[in-house]
Amino acid sequence: MATRNLNISEQVVEKPWHAAYPVPKTLAAVITRESLLSWMLEGKVAGKDFVLVDLRRMDFEGGTIRGSVNIPAQSLYSTIPSLYTLFSTATIRNVIWYCGSSRGRGNRAAGWFADYIKEQNNTEMESRLLEEGIKGWATGGEKYVRMMDEYDAAVWK
Repeated sequence: MATRNLNISEQVVEKPWHAAYPVPKTLAAVITRESLLSWMLEGKVAGKDFVLVDLRRMDFEGGTIRGSVNIPAQSLYSTIPSLYTLFSTATIRNVIWYCGSSRGRGNRAAGWFADYIKEQNNTEMESRLLEEGIKGWATGGEKYVRMMDEYDAAVWK
């Protein structure tokens, strides 16, 4: 069997995981860390009054915002209908998505979920993106760190 070396221009470039899915049509609403913290301090509870979804997979370290569920972005797209059913049955009105910075996975996930909400003609549920992601939260000061589970300061230095 003959083999040959590939030139640099012939090398196979692996596509990013999200290339297998459509680009979101909807730009999800943004929630600031200040607004989310305010909700939490007012007594709103993640999992009851809103849902927080941490999309990190390989970079899931340093802690997570209290009450978050971890659903890695790479496995999210096919579960959106089931998540929507769970959230709507529980009368959840706000689903907040975040990753490290909320610029990649967070944007996509929030957009995909917003698209699905629109397809269902649901005007009561909203898909939101946590501005600055977990990095912004974890480095925002003591009032944010107090609202984290498994916080590890060494990761955020």
